[in-house]
Amino acid sequence: METLFLALVSHVEILIVAGIVLFLFGASKIPKLMRSMGSGLGEFKKGLKESNEETMPGEDSDSEKKSPDSEKKSSDS
Repeated sequence: METLFLALVSHVEILIVAGIVLFLFGASKIPKLMRSMGSGLGEFKKGLKESNEETMPGEDSDSEKKSPDSEKKSSDS
């Protein structure tokens, strides 16, 4: 899908859009805008990771379970 997007948008069009964004927001507000977008993306990924951990428990809980072979060895000793 990324290659399709790159095939439809040329370098000139990207420069024109960048110029319009610079004109609308100004050079001083663009770093603030990008910083807030980055922190928002980070929060989204953090929330997504937490929701995946809630729905799918990690391997730590599986390692606490003993296998039948380990119980036999401990009772034989």
